[in-house]
Amino acid sequence: MWYASGVVDRSQLGEHLRFFQELGVAGVNTDPRWRRRETADAPPPEAQSASASSEDAASASASSEDALRAIREELGDCTRCKLHQLGRTQIVFGVGNPSADLMFVGEAPGADEDIQGIPFVGRAGQLLTKIIEAIGLKREDVYIANVIKCRPPGNRNPDPDEVEQCEPFLFQQIDRIQPKVIVALGTFAAKALLKTQDPISRLRGRVYDYRGAKLIPTFHPAFLLRSPERKRDVWEDMKKVRALLVESDDGE
Repeated sequence: MWYASGVVDRSQLGEHLRFFQELGVAGVNTDPRWRRRETADAPPPEAQSASASSEDAASASASSEDALRAIREELGDCTRCKLHQLGRTQIVFGVGNPSADLMFVGEAPGADEDIQGIPFVGRAGQLLTKIIEAIGLKREDVYIANVIKCRPPGNRNPDPDEVEQCEPFLFQQIDRIQPKVIVALGTFAAKALLKTQDPISRLRGRVYDYRGAKLIPTFHPAFLLRSPERKRDVWEDMKKVRALLVESDDGE
């Protein structure tokens, strides 16, 4: 097995190692297809074409960022469903790389997210960040959003009419970002995206085609905080995510 050997503050090293141990991760992946870290003093022969590709990527990223900004402006100070009258502080749109290959979709903002306006910043969000780091990426490399952009009162599940009004904006986000892999976090997100009533325990472990991407359902980080013994299941799902990303890179 594998884990990312990123530089970690000494005080956090023990916590990271314990987390990787809980996941069942051991060893270091040296596969250059995944890590792709060229040194500044030893540029590859294809440096000129790589530079052109970087310029193209930067242009695409700027275009995606502009498109996402336009979607956010269209959403506005949304009053399309009753949640705007039920105590929300602000809309939590999404955050991350506008041209991300990997996108995470959760259910709805919680209390911390409602205050900060950023998805997955509470305890569950901190765990999600560790999961992202476990496959060798950083939080800023991916894009994170929710099916619902406003916090439901008491963190209840969103009602069907709330989903109906809000999910078109998520679909627009997905279509603009064009991720290669989408991870649906938890039962509600998986059901909403796949239009099924199957529980997450039945949905996870499989890969679905979804809006031009591969979709992998897995347990929500908040569930893992209550049931840490399921972290290894999430690690198995994230290994599929990593393999799909490598495969898509090889196919380009």
